[in-house]
Amino acid sequence: MKNIAIIIAGGTGTRMGLNVPKQFVNVKNRPILSYTLESFQNHPLIDEIEVVCIEGWEDDVWSYKEKYGINKLKWIVKGGSTCQESIRNGVYNLEGIADPNDNIIVHDGIRPLVESSILDDLINKCNQYGNAVSSLPYNEQIFLVDDEISTVKYIPRETLRRVSTPQCYKYKLLLDKYREAFEKQIGIYGSSYTNTMMVELGVRLYFAKGSDRNIKLTTPGDLEVFEAMIGKTNE
Repeated sequence: MKNIAIIIAGGTGTRMGLNVPKQFVNVKNRPILSYTLESFQNHPLIDEIEVVCIEGWEDDVWSYKEKYGINKLKWIVKGGSTCQESIRNGVYNLEGIADPNDNIIVHDGIRPLVESSILDDLINKCNQYGNAVSSLPYNEQIFLVDDEISTVKYIPRETLRRVSTPQCYKYKLLLDKYREAFEKQIGIYGSSYTNTMMVELGVRLYFAKGSDRNIKLTTPGDLEVFEAMIGKTNE
């Protein structure tokens, strides 16, 4: 049984307001994606890495193999027009390569601060339950909009969890559900991701540990926070 990471780097990053996709923006003279890949490269349980890449940047990603020592990088797959299409492309590319019981870890390329303990717990939970999603308690109050300017109802925060990537699924489950989703056109539009698709298709998801350090870099302000965080880590 292997642990294979699918790193999603197929987005254009329009909210960043830059002339390169956000996963390739340099922070401290290194592209963001290289930090993400390094987190998986350095984890002893990760066997192989696949990157789903925006077209035209494949050579850049291959260059990281030598430049940053990412020798677990085995495949680069062309991204799709949506996030779900990109993940699907990565899943389909592993057909005939991954075994049904292999753990497939799906992760956003713009979440570069993946802690080792998070991957440990994620893989352990997936081995136990067949899937696992990194998650955290929700610490703010959530109110439902009633008429755009007021509310009369809230959702108790004790009933909520924040779910992000990394997420882990047994390969057979992942392959079967992406085939079903695109055949039935369920869970593949808008902000849908693997976790929301699974729930829409009737799969029970299991919570694994999350971390507040696992930030998603989507705005210039996020880049400043990330730079400060890695500077503090280096110190």
